[in-house]
Amino acid sequence: MRGMTGSRQAALLLLALLQLACSESSPVFHDQGSPPRLSDWNLFALDSEALTPRDSTLVFRPANQLFTDYAQKLRTLWIPGGSQAQLRDGEIDYPVGTVLSKTFYYGADSAGGLLLEDENPARAVSLADNRLLETRLLVRRESGWQAFPYVWNEEQTEAFLRVAGTNLPLNLHAVDRDLDFVYFVPNENQCAGCHVTEHPDGDLQPLAAVSAQLNASFAHPGSSQPSQIEELIARGWLNSAPTLAPSASWRDESAILEDRALAYLNIHCGHCHNPDGAADTSALLLDGSHDSALSLGVCKTPVAAGGGAGDRLYSIVPGAPAQSILVYRMQSAEPDEMMPELGRSLIHQEGLDLISRWISQLPGEC
Repeated sequence: MRGMTGSRQAALLLLALLQLACSESSPVFHDQGSPPRLSDWNLFALDSEALTPRDSTLVFRPANQLFTDYAQKLRTLWIPGGSQAQLRDGEIDYPVGTVLSKTFYYGADSAGGLLLEDENPARAVSLADNRLLETRLLVRRESGWQAFPYVWNEEQTEAFLRVAGTNLPLNLHAVDRDLDFVYFVPNENQCAGCHVTEHPDGDLQPLAAVSAQLNASFAHPGSSQPSQIEELIARGWLNSAPTLAPSASWRDESAILEDRALAYLNIHCGHCHNPDGAADTSALLLDGSHDSALSLGVCKTPVAAGGGAGDRLYSIVPGAPAQSILVYRMQSAEPDEMMPELGRSLIHQEGLDLISRWISQLPGEC
């Protein structure tokens, strides 16, 4: 366990005093401006041992999680008292005042080295065993959703707003490999690259706190409700439940391989590759809305992939992942080739293996 410096102790004491001035259970919604500190929102309790979400927030986990250079993630949702989300056409319409948070962190060894570990959902983040990197907020204001990227300081006592984003050189240790890379915190405009799913004039939208992703079996810690949707209803935060089957998870080894592969492509690629997305001109649909194998990419020639095609002819070649553009772009870390374009510096080996296995068993030929 790392020792705590006097400056860090003093900072934590000051933070504790500031938090006492706020409600111990209620976050604070700022309807305008850009609060410079994460603590201004009062979403978490922070002491020398842990970062803990307020009891009034909902810790949630989507059915499918985005890959972000193997970072662990703690997600919270809060709706102010007296407000309620409405189910409209099967999707959740959140009220003004809703605050979504996602905290990115890595496990740390006794010397402070960062560890590559499987995602392990937690109710709180132990500061002795982890290093906090950033906390992103998505806040529903009168004008729509607004993104706020906060970066944690070295002392792990506060996260500060970084509208221009930043980059952090990191090294991850694993049993079989070490990974040196640059972790990128997106700027406000880059947040729109994923969260604006209707281009060019759409608004920011949540990606994880949506019906299909919340309708999963992961339950809020300490809740008696069997699902996250039912927890929202029990809290009075949602007026009714969507009528849809639980979403397949790409991590679920017991699920059908094709369902897992399509779930992976949806969460990682569907925000752009949909009929109204930034990649709509590609005619490649990876959000589950495809109506043929061709629109999914099977034996489909690229529209304008350029060097990103890697001299391959088709997006997906049945039985031949190594000849498929989709796999080529997933296994690249070059800025002008890799897909997704944002959100990673490393290659997601587990996702690459999943998509390769799926393509390997597809029938037919081009």
